[in-house]
Amino acid sequence: MNNHPVAYYNEIDPFAAQYLRNLIDAGLIASGVVDTRSVEDVTPNDLKGFSQVHLFAGFGGWPRALRVAGWPDDRPVWTASCPCQPFSQAGEGKQFDDERHLWPAVHWLAGQQRPVVIFGEQSSSKDAEVWIDLVQTDMESLGYAFGASAFPSAGVGAPHIRERTYWLADSNREQYEERLSGCREGDRQEAGWSAVELTGLCLSCGLAHPCGEGWKGRVSGGKDAAREAVNRYAGCDSADSRPGPVNGFWGSADWLFCRDGKWRPVKPGLKPLVNGVPSRVGKLRASGNAVNIYAAATFLKAYMEIAQ
Repeated sequence: MNNHPVAYYNEIDPFAAQYLRNLIDAGLIASGVVDTRSVEDVTPNDLKGFSQVHLFAGFGGWPRALRVAGWPDDRPVWTASCPCQPFSQAGEGKQFDDERHLWPAVHWLAGQQRPVVIFGEQSSSKDAEVWIDLVQTDMESLGYAFGASAFPSAGVGAPHIRERTYWLADSNREQYEERLSGCREGDRQEAGWSAVELTGLCLSCGLAHPCGEGWKGRVSGGKDAAREAVNRYAGCDSADSRPGPVNGFWGSADWLFCRDGKWRPVKPGLKPLVNGVPSRVGKLRASGNAVNIYAAATFLKAYMEIAQ
């Protein structure tokens, strides 16, 4: 029996790193090692021999999403949801001058190791568009096909908006260029770099028009297959193209009426937060930046269907 760990997890926060170890011990994510160094200190040699590489692993959102999507543990994949603060409206607005802008380290590692596919997630604010542009340019310069789509957590049944941009870079660029060759010339010229803008893809999120232009993405490859796959997993087939209920993981939530007159969902049996309990505070701090597992899994499933 091969007991070699299949996954490499990089997470600098001690609380989140221990949480990852607990998930590994419980068998909820792929077996692996947890490295608490800065991603800037990671070398290509550190990543050799691993099927999965998770940079900024956090609470294990991406590896857990892989399990939900049915991604085999031994199927090669990288994930890298870089810190959003430099490009978030809630941040200081330093963008590329922020010390938390760590994409260059990820880009260098990817260039050295050439993973099969990389997935990531970023703030969908206007401020983050320059970051997405940079990632796309960098990955396409390495010969990867690139795709990105923004959609809210409400699109997968969550009781909140939290719109995020999910992106991927695939080394099998030829399959997307082959699909692109069947697109109209106007579609290719519209984006200027042989990419196709996908607008109007819908989610049953109940925000504005469910099939309007609020859901927007880009992909340096074919159009129809990607559109159909994402729409199907987001619940946008014919009669499903309407605002949906709170469902799925959030379907059993308890709703509490708060003093400000608003109802808020909580996990059944959730214990109240008590001031001064450090274990709870650390978990909540890390949860604020966590990937939505079910939104990420939806994105993964769409990719898995068109990348067979």
